[in-house]
Amino acid sequence: MFIIGELINGMYSNIALALKDRDKKIVQTCALEQIASGADALDLSCGPASKNPLIDMPWLVEVIQEVTDKPLCLDSGKPKVIEEGLKVAKNKTIINSTTADVEKLEILIPLAKKYRSKLIGITISAKGIPQNKDQRLELAATILTHTGEQGFPIEDLYLDPIVMPINVAQGQIRDILEVLLEFKMISQPPPKTIIGLSNISQGAKARSLINRTFLSMAVASGLDSAILNPKDKELMDALITAELILNKNIYCDSYLEAYRKK
Repeated sequence: MFIIGELINGMYSNIALALKDRDKKIVQTCALEQIASGADALDLSCGPASKNPLIDMPWLVEVIQEVTDKPLCLDSGKPKVIEEGLKVAKNKTIINSTTADVEKLEILIPLAKKYRSKLIGITISAKGIPQNKDQRLELAATILTHTGEQGFPIEDLYLDPIVMPINVAQGQIRDILEVLLEFKMISQPPPKTIIGLSNISQGAKARSLINRTFLSMAVASGLDSAILNPKDKELMDALITAELILNKNIYCDSYLEAYRKK
């Protein structure tokens, strides 16, 4: 499982303060703590607190590159903000994200090619959030068609079925799990799959329990990557155990400790 740490985001008060005060120690500490907890990459988002994301995004990139060479996932709904981050990136990058709208695809696919970045494609469009598995597959096919036509390598594409909060869209969760498997069948080579895990528990009380239960089920459905909080130890233990049960790791009595050391 490729784990992307979600905590460098201006929606969190510590990162919002760091952006305001240009306190790179806060950002670097957050980055290193996530990596120590098991993150393979770091998601960077200026969030709603940023008054000038065109300046804040490259600052985040440069500050984090001082302490790690882990891949950086640049998260913004504005392509210009993403490109400002890509311009200063020395680490490998992931663009988070494009929708299935042609206007977005025609901007972000060339941008990903230009900077040799991986790309997350979210199965949503200007028409709204898909309501079932078939709509998600149709949007995924649109993304795959455009990436293929523009010569973007499918192995560098992640498809996101867009996880909805269970307290408002409980009926969609089963479809999301099923479509993770079906995404793999619509192209050869198959795209990778990814979810923003914390979406499922938004507004719920038992957030960590819901997150780790759903993550285990998604892993069993072939999930390749997740944007999550790696500092949630119970969540990470559930992930490690799910992969163990699926025979992705060799069993030993101290498998949790062994996996973390690896």
